Amino acid sequence: MGAPSGFYLHPASALHDTGWNHPEHQGRLRALASTVGKDLLTLHGHVEQQEAPEATVADLLRVHTHEHVQYVRKLCDSADLQQKVLPLSADTMVGPESWNAAVGSVGASLAAAEAVADGRLSTAFVATRPPGHHATPHHAMGFCLFNSVALTARHLQATGRAERVLIVDWDVHHGNGTQDAFYADPSVFYLSLHQWPHYPGTGGADETGRGAGVGTTLNVPLPAGMPREHYRAHFRAALGQALERTTPDFILVSAGFDALKGDPLGGQLLEPEDFHGMTREVVEAASSVCRGRVVALLEGGYDPPRLGQAALQTVRGLAGL
Repeated sequence: MGAPSGFYLHPASALHDTGWNHPEHQGRLRALASTVGKDLLTLHGHVEQQEAPEATVADLLRVHTHEHVQYVRKLCDSADLQQKVLPLSADTMVGPESWNAAVGSVGASLAAAEAVADGRLSTAFVATRPPGHHATPHHAMGFCLFNSVALTARHLQATGRAERVLIVDWDVHHGNGTQDAFYADPSVFYLSLHQWPHYPGTGGADETGRGAGVGTTLNVPLPAGMPREHYRAHFRAALGQALERTTPDFILVSAGFDALKGDPLGGQLLEPEDFHGMTREVVEAASSVCRGRVVALLEGGYDPPRLGQAALQTVRGLAGL
């Protein structure tokens, strides 16, 4: 039997407090951890929980500016001092444990990528919270403080573990922050399927990159209420198109689960088993181009029980179950 798949969850992530009326609340991660925990008999021997270290400020600066990192740190320190939830932007809140959650989630993502790249794990799922793909190099927004998937791509490159990275983003919202980070960089290919029109208003099909990066951004905007089989067909075609344009050394997935039917912040119709299918398609593609090296990072998903079910299906898909 080969190396197991890894599951990463930094303990501070569940303590990131946005207030219970906020869609990105603490119950999301509790539901995910509970659902995965109840499946331990099936996962035993195939998926192993791993230690999740914290990222350093130097890690954060591979994507984010000094000013952004300092601003987030200052507000998180204020929230800790006052023991209350404070607004970082119109929709993005921080509480007393938010800094630890953010650097813990990034650190877990970097550790997962290292372990997969080095062959200690076959694949990995990281239960990142807060999410990341809306965080631009300069700004926090859309519930996101730091862009974990972008930072992981840069870490793989900086440590010599990958030259070319493919990021597959199936969150119902366009990952504007990830696109911004790599828009002029041909070494990171960004593929996003997302509902259109929808928050944050970016991700048109005509947004394909800039300068040397032209052609290495592929946006697939989809209308709300798309039948599941049509959505899956679009995903399959887009993944194939991306792999015609790039040969990655590593694949990262921004695994948002807000395209599930009934999600309060989405309008799509996917079921948990669709995420198992899409995960298997990514893993099978990776097996032919980059020795199966895939790490999936949690993004959105705001119906906690359904989020837990879809995340479990993704974990199973990564493990080949």
